[in-house]
Amino acid sequence: MDDGDRLLHSARPVVMGVLNVTPDSFSDGGRYTDVEAAVAYGAEMCRQGADIIDVGGESTRPGADRVDAKTELARVLPVISALVAAGVPLSVDTTRAEVAAAALDAGALVINDVSGGLADPEMTGVAAAADCPLVLMHWRGHSRRMYELAQYDDVVEDVRRELGQRIEEALAAGVRADRLIIDPGLGFAKNAAQNWALSAHLDRLLDLGYPVLYAASRKSYLGSLLAGPDGSPRPPDGRTAATVATSVLAAAAGVWGVRVHDVRQTVDALAVWRATGRPGLVAR
Repeated sequence: MDDGDRLLHSARPVVMGVLNVTPDSFSDGGRYTDVEAAVAYGAEMCRQGADIIDVGGESTRPGADRVDAKTELARVLPVISALVAAGVPLSVDTTRAEVAAAALDAGALVINDVSGGLADPEMTGVAAAADCPLVLMHWRGHSRRMYELAQYDDVVEDVRRELGQRIEEALAAGVRADRLIIDPGLGFAKNAAQNWALSAHLDRLLDLGYPVLYAASRKSYLGSLLAGPDGSPRPPDGRTAATVATSVLAAAAGVWGVRVHDVRQTVDALAVWRATGRPGLVAR
């Protein structure tokens, strides 16, 4: 069993640590654009208990401008190479097949495609050829126009159906079913009420029969929930407790993994949840 298989068949929820090597990510943009700082932080998250570190070189926050492939590669490859040399398991957060292929060649284990294979038709072919785990997130368009695309008849059933289409396309491209992971895409072309509806009905996504990655960490709908008396949303660095709560609830619902900025707090909270002896993941 290789490292990718071990991740896919983990007996407990996988904790994926977020490492944005961009100047403009919504929560930590600019902190880890220096390779040395990024590598140190990735290694630290691993020591805190992260099972895998997700390295991204293009911001997908609402309204973000795209960067070209050359820029994205220049941001992620030095960090991936150094972390792989340090023995840190990695995924690459990208919508470009070219970047995914280069990251895999550098030692990344997993492709995390927030477009679910829609942004680049070559992505599923890269994943199939590498026989690596592929995260397919629900997505309707790039960051500049994601909010105008938040129109659903029934967000849970629509997301379920559209993820099913992404799964079918990946399988048709040769990706093995046991390499696929799905993600409801919280915050991507979804408003707060739609994010909460998806979180409350994760069972409908789990019924598709694939591991689910849950990624609510520090997102704006948590900030809105925690707004101050004047209505101002809680800033990203004040959303840790809410993020941890969502991670535990998702784990109890049976998700495969959680993608978070606050690794230590999440690992600790999941340890408490498992200690109760009633974790939903085991019961499924």
